[in-house]
Amino acid sequence: MFTIGDFARHGRVSVRMLRHYDATGLLRPAHVDPATGYRHYTAAQLARLNRVIALKDLGFTLQQVRDIVDEKVGAEELRGMLRLRRAELETAVAAAEARLVQVEARLRAIESEGRMPANDVVIKTVPAVRVAELTATAASFQPEDIGPVIGPLYDELFRQLRSAGVTPTGPGVAHYEDAPEGGGRITVHAAVQVSAPLQDGAFRVVDLPALDHAATIVHRGSMDTVLPTAQTLARWIDAGGYRSTGYPREVSLECPENRADWVTELQAPVIRA
Repeated sequence: MFTIGDFARHGRVSVRMLRHYDATGLLRPAHVDPATGYRHYTAAQLARLNRVIALKDLGFTLQQVRDIVDEKVGAEELRGMLRLRRAELETAVAAAEARLVQVEARLRAIESEGRMPANDVVIKTVPAVRVAELTATAASFQPEDIGPVIGPLYDELFRQLRSAGVTPTGPGVAHYEDAPEGGGRITVHAAVQVSAPLQDGAFRVVDLPALDHAATIVHRGSMDTVLPTAQTLARWIDAGGYRSTGYPREVSLECPENRADWVTELQAPVIRA
């Protein structure tokens, strides 16, 4: 027989771990000296220990390992457990690969700009939201064309909401789409979150759909100066292995009187390229 120390060395585990396996019933010693309490193991128990280690390395819990080595799990159930574990590992690998792409993008940014990017991009899920909105058409998606359109739209929207007795319940959410007439023209939606019935009157109340994956970045300052932030977001999307599926939404988080202090989140819908 082996002492617990010798058995631990042969099994390449710690004595503390063997004591834990004993306490949980996963691997009990073959003999415990009643006088000293010393544990002793047989060489045959190394096979069970090796199986325990192998199953733990696959990511199974100790309870799952115990059920497997005690043959409480049938072949079909074990196949199901292994398939589930494979799916979990594939998800973890995909997440790690996505992080690796982001690390490489950061490295390229540092190499090209000589410093860490000041604006961080985060992928997140954006829930559906109900908004009241007015729409108009801009000549292009450039800030100099959007600004003169969306400002008056919001002024008129808030005037109509006051007249209708509708109080906004959240921030403004400007969103955009290509205009039906084409030619680079943009349909501008000046919207704000509300809690009101759907309607299609002087102003529309609609539900903006959720975005399963949105690349988001925070812009600080007037929307007249948003272009560098939008370009940073676009570069990140391309370098991160994503593809944009629409124009970014603009969520007005803070809109004090001084436009230089505005805080706006850009939310670009994306999918894996």
